[in-house]
Order: sequence, then C-alpha cells, then structure tokens
Amino acid sequence: MRKIVSNTASRKLGLLRHLAASHSRFLASTPVLDLLSTMPSANPSAPALSLDTINPKVLKCEYAVRGEIVTLAQRLQQELLAKPGSHPFDEILYCNIGNPQSLSQPPITFFREVLALCDHPAILDKSETQGLFSADAIERAWQILDQIPGRATGAYSHSQGIKGLRDTIAAGIEARDGFPADPNDIFLTDGASPAVNFNFTFFLGFINLYIFSFKLIHCNRSCFLSYQVHMMMQLLIRSEKDGILCPIPQYPLYSASIALHGGTLVPYYLDEATGWGLEVSELKKQLDSAKSKGITVRALVVINPGNPTGQVLAEENQRGIVEFCKKECLVLLADEVYQENVYVPEKTFHSFKKISRSMGYGEKDISLVSFQSVSKGYHGECGKRGGYMEVTGFSPDVREQMYKVASVNLCSNISGQILASLVMCPPKVGDESYESYCAEKDGILTSLARRAKALEDAFNNLEGVSCNKAEGAMYLFPCIHLPQKAVKAAEALKTAPDAFYCHHLLNATGIVVVPGSGFGQVPGTWHFRCTILPQEDKIPAIVSRLTDFHKGFMDEFRD
Repeated sequence: MRKIVSNTASRKLGLLRHLAASHSRFLASTPVLDLLSTMPSANPSAPALSLDTINPKVLKCEYAVRGEIVTLAQRLQQELLAKPGSHPFDEILYCNIGNPQSLSQPPITFFREVLALCDHPAILDKSETQGLFSADAIERAWQILDQIPGRATGAYSHSQGIKGLRDTIAAGIEARDGFPADPNDIFLTDGASPAVNFNFTFFLGFINLYIFSFKLIHCNRSCFLSYQVHMMMQLLIRSEKDGILCPIPQYPLYSASIALHGGTLVPYYLDEATGWGLEVSELKKQLDSAKSKGITVRALVVINPGNPTGQVLAEENQRGIVEFCKKECLVLLADEVYQENVYVPEKTFHSFKKISRSMGYGEKDISLVSFQSVSKGYHGECGKRGGYMEVTGFSPDVREQMYKVASVNLCSNISGQILASLVMCPPKVGDESYESYCAEKDGILTSLARRAKALEDAFNNLEGVSCNKAEGAMYLFPCIHLPQKAVKAAEALKTAPDAFYCHHLLNATGIVVVPGSGFGQVPGTWHFRCTILPQEDKIPAIVSRLTDFHKGFMDEFRD
C-alpha cells in the first residue's frame, strides 16, 4: 500500500492543484475516483465503507442534543402511537433542543407574508392580494424580488448571498451597534450540501487530502450555524497541534466540528458559582496550559447569551475578552444567535463588534467573526435554514480564501437569506404591520421569560438540585447532586450518572432532556439541559411530572 500511495504522489499533487483552481461542486469527482481506483482493497468482497475504513475523526464526533436519549424518546413515541396507554404518560415532551416551532411557537406573520409573496410573485398583481396581505409586506416583497436575479427564489444567488439583502443586513447591524457595517463582510449561510459534504468527509479522510479550501464537511445539525462553524474551523485548524478555546459547558457543535477537522479543543470553564461567569484569568490559565503542551491556540469561542448555561455577559466582561484576544492574537468567534433572548432587565445584549469598536479597535486590531441565525430569537425559524456571519479584521488574501470555500457550496437557500434580512430589518413605526409585529414578538419573549422563571423555581425546589437564573437564550442547566447509590448504579451500566438520571426521567415521565455530560462540565458534577420552549400551558404538567419523578428517584437511590 505504501508503494502504491508513493507511486501516485505526483497525481495526488496534481489533484490538489486541480481542487484549488476549480469552483465547481463536482470538481473533484473524477480525479478522486481515479485515485481511489489505484488503492486495492485488502478484501475485494468487503463493503466499500465500514467503521474500519471511514474517517476516524467522524467516530470521535459526538452530538448529544440528538443522541441516545432522543432516539429512545422517538421509539417511545412510536409505541404510544401504536398502543396508547402502553406507558405511564400520554405524550413525549421534547425539552432537549432549541426548535421553537416544533413546540407550537407561531411564526411571525409579517415574515411569512413576505416569504409567501416572494415565493409566488404572480399573486402580487392580483386585486385579492391587497385584502389578504399587509401593504408593507407587499411593498417589501417587491423590493426583495427586484434584488433577486430573475425575481426567482428558486435560482442560485451570489455565493455570499444576494447583494441587496446583505445591504439590508449591514444596515440592521449598523442600527443595532451604532458603528458602520460593510455588506461585503456579510456571508449569508445555511447548512449547505450535507450529503456531498458528509460523503467527502468519509472518503477523503483516509486519502489525507488536506487542502483547507475544499475539504467539505458537514455535521448533522438542524441549525444553519453548523456550516458557519465548519467553515471557520476549515480555515483555522491545520493539525491536532492547533487548538480552539471553547467554554465548558459548551454547545456540542463546537467539539464535534473541532474533532471532525482534527484539531484540539482547549477548554475553559465557566464559573457556576457566579452565574456561569467567564473569567479572563481562566482564559489565560488554559491558554498557557495549551502552549506548554505544544498546542497553538488559534481562536476563542464565546457564546453570548450562553448555551446551555443561559448567562448574558456584562459589557465590562466583554471588554476584557476583546482585550485578551487582541493581546494574544486570537480570532474571536462570537456566537450571538440568542441576542434577542434576554429576560432580565439588568442585562442587555451587546455584540462583540460593538464592544470592540467602542474600545477604538478597528479592522487592523482584532479578527472577529459574529454569528446570527433566524432559528432562535423570537422568530424560531429553524427549518428555514437562514443566518449570516459578519467577518471583520482579515486580510484580503484570507477573505479571498473564505469566498472560495463559500463558493464550493454555490449559495445558501434564498428563503433563509430573505428571512435573515427581515430579522435584521423588521417593520418600523408607521408601517401597517408594526403593531401586530411588536405584539407577536413581545408576546413570545415575555412568555419565554415566564416559562424560564417557572422552570428555574421548580428545579430549585427539588432535593439536591440547584439552578442558576436563565438570563437569556432558551435553556436552563441545573446541577443535580446524585446519591452515591445512583452513581454506582450508573457506573455498573457503564453510563454517565446524569445520563442515567435522564434515562429514568424519560421512561417515567416522557420528558426529554440532555445529560450535562454531553456539553462538558467540571469533573465530579452532574447536570442536564432543559429548554424553556414547551408552550406555557404545558409547563405545570412538566413541573408536576418532574417533581414526582425526582422524589421517587431520590427515595429509590438514597444512600
């Protein structure tokens, strides 16, 4: 095998040059297949792909939010449908994932009106349309269609997204932050080409084709953010000696993406005792530790508001983080997809772009990538697959490489692009839809705040459970102090104690939560993540079921 691979070295180099030169989606299919054909299988009758031959990085990738417990929940749901009354509950309550509309959160009317009109522009000229749609939705649809080539939402767009929509988003960012935003810094994104990306991950892994601009990867994740994160990891990670500072607890997309790209996750621990505080001294400690192990730390991930922890960073804290990144020459990856989800009056969301500019730092001072999504906030449009990243502080040659990576996926879906522009430029005072839009938005956010408080109080009333306040985002992350008898029972089953608890909770109540071990936690502590998304009228039932279960569990395993 070594001889064969060596004999193909010149062809492999030619393939890499071909990959770098071409922007076609299928640019590599023939050369890659030619290269594969020169590598004989040890067993001609063996399957073309098995666990022994797929990229080992994929085997290291885990995504707890859709893991084993969710698979069990789906099986229980099928059993309830096939045989009602077969379990001590009559429905599965999915508190595991931030998927608002699956839990009956209604979409924003104005957004859906504009989308409908853009998707079926023939009705714009019909007289009946004036009575069915608001005047500002009709006007906005005309404006958007004029920006789309051919006025067709089924057509490809520019690889960064439709220019007019990026103009609108940049204007929205500028209005939010009070500092200029350049539409050329905006990349409209979604989880593009998952089948192509996933198969290339499997097959290219053992050929070792490490050219960052065409190493196509996709992790199974419902939100647009996966593509953005993968794109940045492609740019940042060269080998296992490159590290990314990530919060613990963290959203598992980051650990999964780092594993897929062959890098090293450098953990920094949030302080649960101070409401999941982010201390710059902890960042420095972990950075120095990584350096001592020969790891080059390339970037810092900050999730604000926090997932799964729900904290909202104070402005002064953010300034310290920006100063740290500037001093250590780190790319700041700012996950800001929950920026609309702030529930406490004493906290306000500030983007890291705004913070850095207010400190006097510009393009040449700090490299910053900000992520935003249509999937979260009050809009909850997860299935529309829309969002953007704003990329600042990178040289023109690096920006060219970013565009090259984006062009491999041709473009993000047009409906998601439209929604991203609507989220950043909603109805304004004087528009026909303004009052109804505000009522819908405020109704959703105030209800989420009430749900967060109700669940927080319920968790804190349970024996051995403590839960920090949900200042923002869509989750609570309570700490559970389990009896040693339960810990030993979990160890006997070779499972984490918090996963053991979550399995019992699901089987007894139908409530689906995610074990904290899937997000990372201080060793010896146990948690679970619970969304605040079930509709308000279901919260009392969740609290009642959870309270009864927890009492029984603690009695059963009491030391």
